Amino acid sequence: MIDLYTWSTPNGRKISIMLEECGLAYNVHPINIGKNEQFAPAFLQISPNNKIPALVDSEGPEGKPFSIFESGAILIYLAEKVGRFMPTRPQERYAVLQWLMFQMGGLGPMLGQAHHFRRAAPEQIPYAIKRYTDEAARLYGVLDRRLADNVFVAGEYSIADIAIFPWIARHEWHAQKLEDFVHVKRWYDTVAARPAVQKGMAVPAAN
Repeated sequence: MIDLYTWSTPNGRKISIMLEECGLAYNVHPINIGKNEQFAPAFLQISPNNKIPALVDSEGPEGKPFSIFESGAILIYLAEKVGRFMPTRPQERYAVLQWLMFQMGGLGPMLGQAHHFRRAAPEQIPYAIKRYTDEAARLYGVLDRRLADNVFVAGEYSIADIAIFPWIARHEWHAQKLEDFVHVKRWYDTVAARPAVQKGMAVPAAN
């Protein structure tokens, strides 16, 4: 059995989508980051950086319990566990990894800053709002150009799409209109129609 420690953020929803896509049974342990539950000592033992998501697999490598944190690492772990959503041929595998790293190192952090300065900062800072809104538009453009010639981000549907989708799902938070990025919108609608994505986006359930 898998125990998922998560909250209703893009990074958390990557993993619930992946678990649904893989058809793996899992228990959900909500970690309410609005109440600082991520700083509980017990959670620190699972996630040393006090960040969600984190996962504990009772049937990990060699059949032993295994815990893992960082959403990108979890996606790779689950893909290798079930043998899906991650190609084995080097050219295809590295295409997926490149776009996964694009999300982890660029898209996620920059859109997260747009979230913060547009919605959560205690004061409005025009320079920061413009900087991160402009960067969001640039990154949407990068993704749009990629999807002009690809149905999915890295060829076949993969962990790259799963990683990116929950961030694009908050496009209004970034002051971006999907209609301005026609290829992103086509991809978004395609991914959003998947039953596993719909189920994963509803985790954890609203109280």
